[in-house]
Amino acid sequence: MEIADKWIQLGYTAKLVLRIVGILEATYYYRKNKASQKPRVYHGGRPIPGYSLSKDGQPVSDEQIKEWLSELIADEESAYGYRKLTVCLRRDHQLVINKKKVYRLLKEEELLQPQRQKKRKHPRKLANNREITAPNQLWEMDVKYGFIVGEQRFFFLMSLIDVYDRAIVDYHFGLTCEGKHAAQILQRALWKRQQFNCDDRPVIRTDNGPQFISHAFEEACQHFQTVHERIPPKTPNKNAHIESFHSVLEKCLWHDLNVLNGS
Repeated sequence: MEIADKWIQLGYTAKLVLRIVGILEATYYYRKNKASQKPRVYHGGRPIPGYSLSKDGQPVSDEQIKEWLSELIADEESAYGYRKLTVCLRRDHQLVINKKKVYRLLKEEELLQPQRQKKRKHPRKLANNREITAPNQLWEMDVKYGFIVGEQRFFFLMSLIDVYDRAIVDYHFGLTCEGKHAAQILQRALWKRQQFNCDDRPVIRTDNGPQFISHAFEEACQHFQTVHERIPPKTPNKNAHIESFHSVLEKCLWHDLNVLNGS
């Protein structure tokens, strides 16, 4: 956005600049209007912490809870409302959470069941078994969460891996992780691998996390002419390469932390 604003202010047409940087005009003007709106005024009350606790007292980020909710809703046999989803979270993940918070999280992600089913703008495409013979055929994406002790908040790592050569093509690291970040990773990865001039672009495989079912990411996949397929709920083995990378990274970080602490 900042790059586009800079060149537009220098006198170049918005249409030309946005086409070069790969931003849809509708997305650009929507964000401009949103940025110009006045910030919400805090009127008191208890601040939203951004996480819930499990029964053993461990913090679980709202983003992780949203991912679990997305997986439950992605199940073709599931037509649960927020009350039953609350029961599922308590039973399956041992969460201490009430139905009001579940309703709020569902509303934030636009996951509330409508009274009448709407036709999805971007219907889900399930992951297929593929034989990978070269780079840039299949890319996997996933999100890893970490809790910052003392600050009572989470950080996020979203990574994109090439299944063939096991290289991390691009990633996002920060205190927030949304659909727009996934779209930015995809754009940078396509640029790095010089895929914009290719007819056959990589298939993007993800789970059903809120970042990957968002309008921002789905529109980016459509704009960049890439196929986005999602694994069925509770099948992380179908996204095994990026899951394995994040698992190894987590073990290395814990090892380094223990060495620094002298344990």
